[in-house]
Amino acid sequence: MIKFNKETRLQLLEIYKNKHISLEGNILKIIDYDQEDVDFNKYLDESKAEDRDSRRKRLDITKQIQVQNNELKEAEKKNKQLMVDLQVALDEAKRAKDAAVEDLDTLQKRTQFELMGMIVKVALIVIIGVGSVTTVMYLLALINHWDTKLLETTWSNMFGILLTNSFSIIGTIMGVKYATEKKDDKK
Repeated sequence: MIKFNKETRLQLLEIYKNKHISLEGNILKIIDYDQEDVDFNKYLDESKAEDRDSRRKRLDITKQIQVQNNELKEAEKKNKQLMVDLQVALDEAKRAKDAAVEDLDTLQKRTQFELMGMIVKVALIVIIGVGSVTTVMYLLALINHWDTKLLETTWSNMFGILLTNSFSIIGTIMGVKYATEKKDDKK
């Protein structure tokens, strides 16, 4: 046990009175004091009460911090799981986008191919039709012994124009196809 002399007790009381600073902790349990010193007894009782309150507050704060730490750990686990889920969803969205782009590209190529086929068919029908009509007219003129000078040059020019146009159409289609293929390869 610790026993304070009168001067030390007075200093402790003065410090408490002026600055409201008192002893605290386990030292309060081992102080030996004179029961007749009422002021010092009151000081020790108040110091013990303040120490109990202080310890209780610190314990409450410690418990609160532990609860908050546990909540933060749970929140961190949830955040990590959300990040994993978001990454999975992002990967799925990228795959879906890639599939959609590929489907669109295939659809565009098929549409272009069908359009080119339609253009070629119409061009061939026009070429064959005009060529057939002109040839039939020329043959009729030859059979009936009509004057064919004008018809000969017309027939000759018509076939030249038809051949030139057919090669021009085919060349344009092939050029578009070639340009489209090169554009796709650069992607």
